[in-house]
Amino acid sequence: MSDKIVCNRCILTSDTPSIKFNSEGICNYCELYDIMEAEYPLGEINKINLDNLISKIKKYGKNKPYDCVAGVSGGTDSTYMLHLAKKLDLRVLAVHFDNGWDSELAVSNIKSSLEILGYDLYTYVIDWEEFKDLQLSFLKASTIDSEIPTDLAINGVLYKTALKKGINYILSGISFRTEGNMPQFWAYGDGKYVKSVQKLFGTKKLNSFPNLTIPLIFYYTFIKRIKLIRFLNYFDYSKFEAAKILEKELGWRNYAGHHFESIYTRFYQGYISPVKFNVDRRIVSLSAQVRSGHILREDALKKIQEQHYDPYLLKEDKIYIAKKFGISLREFENLLNLPPKTFRDYPNSYSLLKRTQTVLKIASKMKLIPMVFHETKYN
Repeated sequence: MSDKIVCNRCILTSDTPSIKFNSEGICNYCELYDIMEAEYPLGEINKINLDNLISKIKKYGKNKPYDCVAGVSGGTDSTYMLHLAKKLDLRVLAVHFDNGWDSELAVSNIKSSLEILGYDLYTYVIDWEEFKDLQLSFLKASTIDSEIPTDLAINGVLYKTALKKGINYILSGISFRTEGNMPQFWAYGDGKYVKSVQKLFGTKKLNSFPNLTIPLIFYYTFIKRIKLIRFLNYFDYSKFEAAKILEKELGWRNYAGHHFESIYTRFYQGYISPVKFNVDRRIVSLSAQVRSGHILREDALKKIQEQHYDPYLLKEDKIYIAKKFGISLREFENLLNLPPKTFRDYPNSYSLLKRTQTVLKIASKMKLIPMVFHETKYN
């Protein structure tokens, strides 16, 4: 990092998209963190805010089988979120999106945790041939956001399930204190963009893919009044402490690596993003943990230099993924070596979303979407 400017507070560097530094050398992502901290303060005020939220969720869930839906992946964040929900006596329908890449450990974690918590599980299993074709399309598109189909589908399934069950609240396991806010150009996604990439490179129609287009988001948010809540923002959430609690109380087992509960996601996080695009996405979460005091800045600077994808596991994963895609290892390597592009090279709704900042701000004030959406997106 010697040739880059590093924020004096976190570890984000000057090559981070849309980053700016103030006169004290503090980046705008740190300033955003402070805005979020004021929005979700800890202590007595937070207890009042959380109590009010739980009361509202239970009020809307009265006379229904569930108070809310919540995504579960088998990872630390989503499992701990369910653990907290249980402590608060929320009746949760756990929802899992099965895209064909779950590790055995993730499946085991989901099963054991939900059995102990006593929560029902709904699993949406997408047509594998269709989703495989879509993932190959994104590899051919050669953009850094090749995991967007999974991210969009997860939210799409959550909204669809909430609508079908007549539920007004969705709990999300994302926390600004541990995950941070991913730069837009490292993780852009919208339904039109997904459709355009598939139309250009795919061979199958997206029939089972639960896409999330702008009209659908508007419908879910403003017409049906379904609210997406980043539940962990209400807690002083630490991944390290959460993992200890989950292991002790739920028989949950940890996995090596950030978001390594999915085979394809760990390959994307550990290889595609850092090797092809020179973007180690750990820098965002480590920066968040520095700001929240969960890790020292000097330790984070050392950690970002450490290799986190075991070379043997990488080799095994590459062979496994190519085989699962039904292509040769050479074909897979050729896809990975295509010249990098961005979402701007394909039709998308970026300009439309930029023009809806006022609408997003209103939606966040109404607590329909997290405030961070209009603070960080499309600027």
